[in-house]
Amino acid sequence: MSGSIGDDHSLHELKVEIEAEVTLVESSHVEESVNLSVTEWLFDPTEAEREEIGLRGLHDAVEVLEDGSGPGDHAA
Repeated sequence: MSGSIGDDHSLHELKVEIEAEVTLVESSHVEESVNLSVTEWLFDPTEAEREEIGLRGLHDAVEVLEDGSGPGDHAA
């Protein structure tokens, strides 16, 4: 896959979208919902936590692509 200016812009836009999603998930106050009865949940706290973990992994992957580093290029 060759990199181009358009690809860099697309990665940046993707990163911004992911950061917005992470902020949204963080603001959902998952920790408060575990004290409620299951019937009062607006969402499953476990699913919200999984989504946040997935978004953070995706964010990290986009950062690696933006930096242009490949597997084994990271510092120990």
